[in-house]
Amino acid sequence: MDSKLEPLFTPWKIGSCEIKNRIVLTSMGGTDLFGWMEKNHFDKVGARFIMEVAKNNVGLVLPGCQPVYNPMFGQWLHKNKKMYRDLAKWVPELHKTGAKLFVQLTAGFGRSFTISDMMEQLYVNPVLRKLSKPVMDLEKICASASPAPNRWSDHVPSREMTVPEIHEFVEAFAESARLLKEAGVDGVEVHAVHEGYLLDQFTLPYVNHRTDEYGGSFENRYRFAVEIVQAIHAACGDDFPVSLRYSVVSKTKGFREGALPGEEYTEVGRDMEESERAARYLQDAGYAMLNCDNGTYDAWYWAHPPIYMPENCNLEDVEHIKQFVDIPVVAAGRLDPFVAAEAIKEGKLDGAGFARQFLADQEWVTKLIEDRPEDIRPCILCHNGCFNMAHYKGVANDQDLADSLHLSRCAVNAETMQWDKHHIKPATTPRTVHIVGGGIGGMEAARVLKLRGHKPVIHERAGELGGTFIAASAESYKGKLRDLLAWYRRQMEELGIEVHLNDEVKSVEEFGGEPVIVATGAVPRVMRSVPGFERMIEACDYLTGTPVGETVAVIGGGLTGCEIAYELALEGKKPIIVEMKDDLIAQKGVCLANSSYLREWFALHKVPVYLETTLAEVRDGSVVCRGKDGATFEVPCDSVIGSVGYVSAPLAPRGKNVQLVGDCAQVGNLRTVIWSAYEAAMRI
Repeated sequence: MDSKLEPLFTPWKIGSCEIKNRIVLTSMGGTDLFGWMEKNHFDKVGARFIMEVAKNNVGLVLPGCQPVYNPMFGQWLHKNKKMYRDLAKWVPELHKTGAKLFVQLTAGFGRSFTISDMMEQLYVNPVLRKLSKPVMDLEKICASASPAPNRWSDHVPSREMTVPEIHEFVEAFAESARLLKEAGVDGVEVHAVHEGYLLDQFTLPYVNHRTDEYGGSFENRYRFAVEIVQAIHAACGDDFPVSLRYSVVSKTKGFREGALPGEEYTEVGRDMEESERAARYLQDAGYAMLNCDNGTYDAWYWAHPPIYMPENCNLEDVEHIKQFVDIPVVAAGRLDPFVAAEAIKEGKLDGAGFARQFLADQEWVTKLIEDRPEDIRPCILCHNGCFNMAHYKGVANDQDLADSLHLSRCAVNAETMQWDKHHIKPATTPRTVHIVGGGIGGMEAARVLKLRGHKPVIHERAGELGGTFIAASAESYKGKLRDLLAWYRRQMEELGIEVHLNDEVKSVEEFGGEPVIVATGAVPRVMRSVPGFERMIEACDYLTGTPVGETVAVIGGGLTGCEIAYELALEGKKPIIVEMKDDLIAQKGVCLANSSYLREWFALHKVPVYLETTLAEVRDGSVVCRGKDGATFEVPCDSVIGSVGYVSAPLAPRGKNVQLVGDCAQVGNLRTVIWSAYEAAMRI
């Protein structure tokens, strides 16, 4: 192990509970021990994930947040006693790993509850609203400190929570914590004065306009959180540690409007001055640890940093707040382990929190200890598998129900939280399998085939492995994607997979009857009907080095086009975005944390964006656009980049011995590429 990491592997205490090292698995929805958005039960899939992480040298594990009142079916967490008995049988096995377990309990979501189109329909129709209440009582689930707009929907507002309801929740926290303590859990974490969830909504002035004992003054706004920890200690004793998930600063300008890194703004939530007071106040109330980041759902990119956010984005604020408390403080959010180790060494931090990296690779801490960082499969911060709640103008959460009910899967690791259907099964009859295309899909198929005992052979027409992912990972801020590409190339070497470069396959017939996986990807959609289309530069060509001028029109405001515009701006150029839809990144699968960052960044930096606009002509030195009113107008520019989508380009159709994977079957994203490649390799 690199000696610089040694501070991460020193013991520390939360109250009287000693933790073997400073690595903390922070909670993610979907990694729950008592189920997620389903009837409460001891969840074996969540337990397996927690156990895998604990076995791999993590000091403190925090499963996914557990609502004390389940949004689905209206269950109180403390009512199902059997699942606590099941937990009690499991906890001793977890403790054999040396890890400690804190279960995170949440009061819920309030106005941050993720509303889908289906939920909107249930709410706006009075008959359906009444019929659906026993399954999903949206009025109760979305209740907040005060009437407020939902983060996701214009049609499902939040009503004011009543005082008796608050008291009921406080009692539920205490009783749930008592049962968890009896089951052998080492502590609990209260979720959360953090991220604009329900408890945080009570503390934040822009949400809480109450005039009773839970609103107005500082003490009243924090009363709910204080009463919870006091009730837990009354039920469990003062020696039972209670951590608090805590956002140091809200980084919020208003409803549905965050503040970007470095932006000058007026804070409507918790500013640093209040946070300094609040941290001490919450400590004195009985909280034994602060597990910290920043943000709210209105500024979601702080709590769920996309690739565009700087590394260690929350660390400076967390280090600052540690000066105002005597209890341990943990930081999370794109945290670099080497930077965290240095902060711990200097006494600026007590614990280092990591989450999504554990979805990509549950063994990554062990690999660090064994000095094998190159073997760590990296998280690329895409949210495609774990939190792909997409939101854009005119829609609520545009997410498939299967994704909504099964969070914490991973785009780059098809097995995580899907071990029932994605697991390596040795081949009964090893075969030679030809893979046409050496991009990510082809390499994933080869990797799985080799692990199963087959002999995969990759045929790649280019001179290196990677395919279109070479272009997709080219932007300056996409180091994590380049790390993933390097990981795949290393896997090909480590597994001894036969690779033929500069080998263009003309027909699958040349492989006789041997099985073939086609992973030839997609080709750019070309706007041939637009006069002057030949003057356009294709997106991948720009990403792989084709030069552009100072002012660049990007045609297409989906994710790829917006990322290109962002890169152009970082280079000091002047991008212009032309998009035919009524919003940027109006597509499924792109998490709101990712898309809202880009939308707000373009607005802050005054990048010209033409929505509901189509390209009419490309001229030498300008583009002609047509607005939704049908009128045309000219926009001067030096270069034009086309990013209007891709069309599947399979070498051959699917057949008896031929499988298609990734974009050559259906254009998607990295998750669809990797998962389909894994599944194809398992079918042979």
